[in-house]
Amino acid sequence: MSFVGLPNRFVERLGAFIADPQAVVDLRRYFGVDLPLGAYAPVPFTGSRFEHLAGGGDRPEVADRITAEDLVAVLTLSVTVPAPVALDILEGPLGARLSDLLQAIPRDIDMADAAVSVLADGSPADQAWHLLRDQPDVGWVIAGKVLARKRPRLLPVYDKVVRCALGRPRPSFWLALHAALRADDRALHRRLLVLRQVAGVPETVSALRVCDVVVWMGHRALGHTCPR
Repeated sequence: MSFVGLPNRFVERLGAFIADPQAVVDLRRYFGVDLPLGAYAPVPFTGSRFEHLAGGGDRPEVADRITAEDLVAVLTLSVTVPAPVALDILEGPLGARLSDLLQAIPRDIDMADAAVSVLADGSPADQAWHLLRDQPDVGWVIAGKVLARKRPRLLPVYDKVVRCALGRPRPSFWLALHAALRADDRALHRRLLVLRQVAGVPETVSALRVCDVVVWMGHRALGHTCPR
């Protein structure tokens, strides 16, 4: 695949994780594909419930507001929205401002199919990320995970493990990943969908989330001690 204009190191690292045969094994383990259905049982990774908890954060009736369920879902990815910020989101002006921005962010589109303007600096998605990031004790990791819950097909999870694995592409992780997914007639996006199918992961798990889990699991397996 050709990725003109993308940082070579970013593309090489991402491609290596996705091409690794271990990716299917990791996806099955992470999402508990082989666990028995039925009564509740603990799952190996709580993050496997991130997109599915309470029907998902992008279901039409709640897609444009951040709910208490969304804040619990973020807990499954090992981060916590500080209580004062959570209350402002649920009951205060911060929640109203975020809702206005969410209304302007497409809900039913994959990152690979989105125009670059949807993710660019100054876009509603970018404004929402900055608004969340700049709240006390929130930062870039929590902001990204909250927005990934609301727009799982469009906005990726990006945390310190993924950053350690893939680096810090310029001008942003969103734009670098968007370009990679769209290159060569969306070849990388299609490869992620094949991985999802082969692993038996539900179709409600987005290509972006498949990518995140494959990179996160693969990097952890390599034994890296990522900076906090």
